[in-house]
Amino acid sequence: MRIEVVVPATADGERLDRFLATVPDVRTRSQAKHLIDAGLVRVDGVARKSSHLVRAGARLAVDVPAPEPLAIEPEPVPLRVLYEDAHVVAIDKPPGMVVHPAPGARRGTLVNALLHRLGKLAGVGDAVRPGIVHRLDRDTSGVLLVARTPAALEALARQFRERTIGKVYLAVVYGTLPGASGTVDRPIGRHPRERKRMSVHGVRRRAAITRWTVVERLPGATVVRLAPETGRTHQLRVHLAAIGHPIVGDRVYGARRAGRGAAAIRFARQALHAAEIRFAHPDTGTRTIVRAPLPGDMQELLVSLRQAGARTRKSPHSA
Repeated sequence: MRIEVVVPATADGERLDRFLATVPDVRTRSQAKHLIDAGLVRVDGVARKSSHLVRAGARLAVDVPAPEPLAIEPEPVPLRVLYEDAHVVAIDKPPGMVVHPAPGARRGTLVNALLHRLGKLAGVGDAVRPGIVHRLDRDTSGVLLVARTPAALEALARQFRERTIGKVYLAVVYGTLPGASGTVDRPIGRHPRERKRMSVHGVRRRAAITRWTVVERLPGATVVRLAPETGRTHQLRVHLAAIGHPIVGDRVYGARRAGRGAAAIRFARQALHAAEIRFAHPDTGTRTIVRAPLPGDMQELLVSLRQAGARTRKSPHSA
């Protein structure tokens, strides 16, 4: 696959390998260096070294080799099914499970488990992500839709594109959110230096909107209901961190920005749960709602925070 890119003014004078790592389909700086060293990158028709400083307006041609196909084997991994028929299945994804195979996570994924439970999903999307219409981060729990037929995949994908699918998340965030509800309307793009992170100050930002409503206030934390109107990568995590209330347990966007007292709230993952999804059934058009109960670890977190609040209220030294 050939990628052609014109260097923008904002990247003038940047190292070739650093700039190339920001280009879609080139995931890391090490991959960028590998492509450059292999002679697969040309700047204005000339092969250059990684240290070459690109100039605004220069044209890059990058030949990205096709990835080696992954052999995905069915695995008897337990799945909790929330809804199922001949066209679609909704899974309650546990925290810690990767949705589809990728380098470093080739086994034990949701796709491996689906192939064991449903059999072949040939023709329903690509070979690595058969039936997958949307994703949840590895440590995010909750409801995830999977198409069982090509027609269902297209119908659901269209609803996601047109933003007619409704999603509701529950999260526990650090601190006390001001007011009862609000909206975060801040575009999101790839972090300018850290390829695996997203940022409201990132490059090639795209519109991103998240509506939030307070569910419960707890000591040092707030339980919020989140309704994203867009589906950007890490959107909820990035938006909450951007307003100063990162999600409890979020090691990428959270701990260092959580403020004083955050260390007292310990949680092994980001406290984020996909609680509900609403969609038009791909065969009948009927409005369908699927809900996933709050997982045990988040229930335990809430119990501990409520107990801490009760102890504080009973303390004779409390204000």
